[in-house]
Amino acid sequence: MSGRWIVRAALAGLLVVPVAACARVDAGEVGGTAIGGLGGDGNEVVLRVEQTGGLLPPAALFGRLPVVTVYADGRVFTEGPQTLAFPGPALPNIELRRITVEDVDALVARARAAGVGSGVDLGHPAVADAPLTRFTLTVATGTEVLEVYGLVEGDQPADGLTEAQRAGRAKLRDLLAALTDLPGTLGSDRVGAAEPYAPSAVAALASPWHGDPAGSPASSAVAWPGPALPGPPLRSGLEQGCVVVRGDAATELLTLAAKANAQTPWTWGDDRWSVVLRPLLPDETECADLAAD
Repeated sequence: MSGRWIVRAALAGLLVVPVAACARVDAGEVGGTAIGGLGGDGNEVVLRVEQTGGLLPPAALFGRLPVVTVYADGRVFTEGPQTLAFPGPALPNIELRRITVEDVDALVARARAAGVGSGVDLGHPAVADAPLTRFTLTVATGTEVLEVYGLVEGDQPADGLTEAQRAGRAKLRDLLAALTDLPGTLGSDRVGAAEPYAPSAVAALASPWHGDPAGSPASSAVAWPGPALPGPPLRSGLEQGCVVVRGDAATELLTLAAKANAQTPWTWGDDRWSVVLRPLLPDETECADLAAD
């Protein structure tokens, strides 16, 4: 498999529609930049890096957060430091930082320089069960997607890659490092302090609870405050269902989850459920967003 480049031309007509006013951040307006044609409320994703596939259970695959998401208004979401304690927290540590729209444009230029949108051949290393790293770039002219198999794992001499493919992959690893260290990339004075993210909706991936792991203390069950569990399956044949919790129920869930952990059983009716909580990002609205290819 080579790196895959997709231009979603169908989006272009939608994205170039001019708007009378654009989202403003401290340093100026969106207009006049590479993202100037992206109208709307600032919830448009300009740059996203995510991992798909790999050897993980379905709930972990679908509940996985993007590595980094950059929005048109300068908000940047990443997953913050994680505790090594077991069991882990019920909620992921999502951090929000803010940058100027000019610096969003600078990240777009950096992504292009690294090969996103170029159709570069990145090869397919001889590594089993590695994830795909997907770089998605959306500007006024359309959306470009570059997918790389085994970006981190496939970097050994025996992996069957050419020198050109190794060089292309190195550029993308450097891009990933730059996007996950914005103070070092843009300058600490140009990046807002990390803020906790307060989502307005949370997806819940539910499956039957099979008891505490051997040797673990007994878990205390918590009454589920959201829609009926387990919800429809994300994919045919999967054990996991999915529901989205919104409004006051989401507020209650976040309060309960802050005191729970990843092993906590949640009760609905007479049943207990294992639930993976995945806060929805600003551009996400439904469970289907987590299962999108």
